[in-house]
Amino acid sequence: MRIILSTIGTMGDTNPLVAIALELRRRGHDPVIAVPEIYRPRIAPLGLEFHAVRPDIDPKNTALAAMIYDVRKGTERGLREFLFPVLRQTYEDLLDAATSPTRADLLLLGELNYAGPLVAETTGIPWASFLLAPLSFFSAFDPPVLPMYPRLARADRMIPGMGRAIQRLARLVSRKWPQPIYDLRAELGLPRGTNPLFDAKHSPDLVLALFSEVLGKQQPDWPPNTCITGFCFYDADAGNAQLPPHLEAFLKAGTPPLVFTLGSAAVMAAGKFYEYGARAARRLNQRAVLLIGPDQRNRPRHELPASICVAEYAPYSALFPRCSVVVHQGGVGTTAQCLRAGKPMLIMPYSHDQPDNARRMRRLGVATTLRKDQFTPSRVTAKLSVLLRSPRFAQHAAAISRQVQREDGVGSACDALEELAARKAMRKLGHPDPQKAPESIPGRNSKSTFNRLP
Repeated sequence: MRIILSTIGTMGDTNPLVAIALELRRRGHDPVIAVPEIYRPRIAPLGLEFHAVRPDIDPKNTALAAMIYDVRKGTERGLREFLFPVLRQTYEDLLDAATSPTRADLLLLGELNYAGPLVAETTGIPWASFLLAPLSFFSAFDPPVLPMYPRLARADRMIPGMGRAIQRLARLVSRKWPQPIYDLRAELGLPRGTNPLFDAKHSPDLVLALFSEVLGKQQPDWPPNTCITGFCFYDADAGNAQLPPHLEAFLKAGTPPLVFTLGSAAVMAAGKFYEYGARAARRLNQRAVLLIGPDQRNRPRHELPASICVAEYAPYSALFPRCSVVVHQGGVGTTAQCLRAGKPMLIMPYSHDQPDNARRMRRLGVATTLRKDQFTPSRVTAKLSVLLRSPRFAQHAAAISRQVQREDGVGSACDALEELAARKAMRKLGHPDPQKAPESIPGRNSKSTFNRLP
């Protein structure tokens, strides 16, 4: 099969697609990655076919990062000022990837690629959608933390019906946002359709929840064709998963350090995160690693002792197992790597799914949290002191790590895609295509029927 895998977002959004693409290629398929141009240097060396999809992301545009990660208006402005103004170009780019030089057999689309379902609809190519965090389902039975209304999250377990109220509020607040999608649908001769932000982003055939059940379990109001696969891990840089030499030497020279990181996007709006993190580490007499990204302005201004190591980037899979505690922004990719490594966390969420992920980690007993406006050296020192001294966080983290490591997210996702393609192929040949019951959708450790078909 020729399969187009497409999303728009951070490295945390793109890495799971790379993991799936590599496994699909190993199984004999022809995967194509269609993501913003900025990721070409990381993906092209892997030998995967690459198609650039607009909008591109400027890693030096700190104003864009600050806008998108604003807790009040970040989600709205990210959609209305970054994604939707170039929706037509996104559609054209993805259409080209899906039809040239040959027509694709299947599309796998992330929720932020709002042009994706339109391409599937206009071409008739079967498609599956994927989500990376439970918040994206906006379930009334497992209501998310809305970044702009965090206090509502405190009431969802005490007030009957609060989950549905949060769900209705999210739809009401965002009701005007998707107008550019409706306009493009009309231009393409398509009906208005359902709400693109909540409903139309889900494939009618297969929705892949690319996270572990420790993060979120299936709810009654999720699409019935949802498959929870487990996390899909990949974090190599152009195929290189080695630590920088100076960081490797630092880790070998002493005790497991604290790690301070803000992922690949929030790091562009770091503020005093690394400055205050370094101060807290010194107060606690702890070794620390600061992953500051490419912007050297994130480097603390005061002289750092030998107990603190600064690096622009390091693969989390190689670093986190060798640390004591990870301090991060709550992105689902970073969170997943912490869970797999079995490390306690201090989470300072920005916006989007991060406050919701942070609450879920707190409920699991593996993390404490601090709001961004509370992130001061004294508070960070106090929170880290609890994480380092209390054994329960490490014990809970170790238990969850064992569960996450038993999962095969990449294999389950590929099984489900092959199963979908097989059903579509059988239907095209005139065989019946019975509606799948939710429990028959491939899940963890399931074996696809694709390779058993004659």
